[in-house]
Amino acid sequence: MTAVEAAPTTAAERVELMDVLRGVALFGVFLMNLVQFAGTNVMSTEQQLLSLPTAPLDHTLFDVLDWLFADKANTIFAFLFGLGFYLQMQRLEARGADFDVLYFRRLCVLLVIGAIHTVFIWSWDILHLYALAGFVLLFMRDVSNRDLFAYGVICALIGRAMQKTLTEFTGLGTWTGDTGGYEEAAVLLRQQLSESGDYLGIVGNFLDWTVIDYLANGLIVGWFFYALGRFLIGAWVGRHGWITRARDYLPQWRRLLRWILPLGLVLEAIATLLAESPLLPPWRHRQFLADLTHLFAVPVLAAGYVSALVVAWHSRLGAKLLAPFAASGRMALTNYLTQSFVIAFVLFGVGPGLALAGKIGTTALLAIVVVTYAAQLVFSRWWLGRFAYGPMEWVWRAITYGRMPSMRLSADSGAARE
Repeated sequence: MTAVEAAPTTAAERVELMDVLRGVALFGVFLMNLVQFAGTNVMSTEQQLLSLPTAPLDHTLFDVLDWLFADKANTIFAFLFGLGFYLQMQRLEARGADFDVLYFRRLCVLLVIGAIHTVFIWSWDILHLYALAGFVLLFMRDVSNRDLFAYGVICALIGRAMQKTLTEFTGLGTWTGDTGGYEEAAVLLRQQLSESGDYLGIVGNFLDWTVIDYLANGLIVGWFFYALGRFLIGAWVGRHGWITRARDYLPQWRRLLRWILPLGLVLEAIATLLAESPLLPPWRHRQFLADLTHLFAVPVLAAGYVSALVVAWHSRLGAKLLAPFAASGRMALTNYLTQSFVIAFVLFGVGPGLALAGKIGTTALLAIVVVTYAAQLVFSRWWLGRFAYGPMEWVWRAITYGRMPSMRLSADSGAARE
């Protein structure tokens, strides 16, 4: 294998629409990560949030954000991982490179980054899970289009159900204790560790919680199939060229948008009302019906968002408004990891941290996300105007390809990028 064959994707080979989609999805991921992590039974108690002066607005806003973003942003993000997998496979094989070896190494590096991230920075990390599901995606690369789509749908739908079944089977779903869990005592302990600035104590607490709730309790199984299903559907879409040649399919994208976006919004609104509305009677199967409706609403609404972004990108005004997200999407790994530090800074009292867990509601958290992500958009554009890669993207590629690619942009703008 020659060095040229093993090089990353060049600037000319990029699909800017994918960068835009990734950048928009990253905003939604950041928003829901911060809002949910700062929420009830994780880093705040219900009473603490209800006592805030913004509590009425916070509650309404949380439901709106849950309706619009929860599980949809990470669905698009995972979908794009599978789509990117197929495009990289096409490009590397066209060069005569050994795709299997390179992508296996790429996933191993991602797994290590994700493991470090999970233990020391952000216990809700998704990178390690993407790497694990990516190994299966690599194994399934040659299945037929029909099977790829069928397996994708099945995995996407059974993941959560399988996790709940495992939880009930193991009996760990009712686990309690002072070192982890969702009960009030555990939340207050995490706040105490945070306010004391005890970094090692916080790491140990969340590691205990991860081992019990995420690994032993089977939550990782549900999220694994959740991600894999979306990967497979992304690869299936990649095979058809519906994103890479989106302009050729604009009539179909517009038709899809007209039907699927309203349907997704209505289905998810029904799921939210079933789960949250105090006006509905507390009948026995209400939560089950809410979960089932949400299960189907998420991919429908996510597809609606993708279709809306594709159509908007091919209009003059839409392209102008969405263009800033492309740079953020190209630096998705760097920006995702940076967001973890922002979450830690806001919620924990380690070092200069603000330790605002239990003292800040959804309204303020939304403002923090908007300001932070706007700064990331500006920084990403500035950085990529001078360098070929984001910092962590450079590290990822350097280890994957076994050599250090040039960080500076070349004069002809043909520096390797991906």
